[in-house]
Amino acid sequence: MDTALSICVGIGLSAACGFRVFVPLLVMSIAALSGHLTLASQFQWIGTYPALIAFSVATALEIGGYYIPWLDHLLDTIATPASIVAGVIVMSSMLTSMDPFLKWTLAVIAGGGIAGAVQSGTVLTRAASTSTTGGLANPIVATVELGLSLFMSVLSFILPVLAAALVIVIGLFIGVKAWKRFRPAQA
Repeated sequence: MDTALSICVGIGLSAACGFRVFVPLLVMSIAALSGHLTLASQFQWIGTYPALIAFSVATALEIGGYYIPWLDHLLDTIATPASIVAGVIVMSSMLTSMDPFLKWTLAVIAGGGIAGAVQSGTVLTRAASTSTTGGLANPIVATVELGLSLFMSVLSFILPVLAAALVIVIGLFIGVKAWKRFRPAQA
């Protein structure tokens, strides 16, 4: 996989980490074990059966936890830093032939930054859902987030350029909306 496509896959997977921490790692493990993904040498462990089992269990626990009313708030608290770390891991594991300084800089800024931004959006969405519905809509929000994580994870492998473009366009759209809403009043 050439560097540009690897970056696109990493961007898409990092965004997916913002929705669910372990779903993209599980998809990566399956892809590596099936021969559809070549990982950077220090991340070959992602494509092992013990990692597949660990990611499967972690994914099941994470998904189940978001359907338990009091646990979903706790998971949001833990998921924010975990998603950033996962974003860094998935981005750096995709960059197989790159200078280490550039690789880790890109992984932290792009991978961690995108995962953190998406996770922040999910936290705000869940907070709005909790405050407006008393938490009754949180299972619907959790299901949508799971679907988006799975969709972005698979799309990142099938159409990596589209996945990266989708992340960038949505990020720009949200940025423009936020800028218009919170910009200082003009004289």
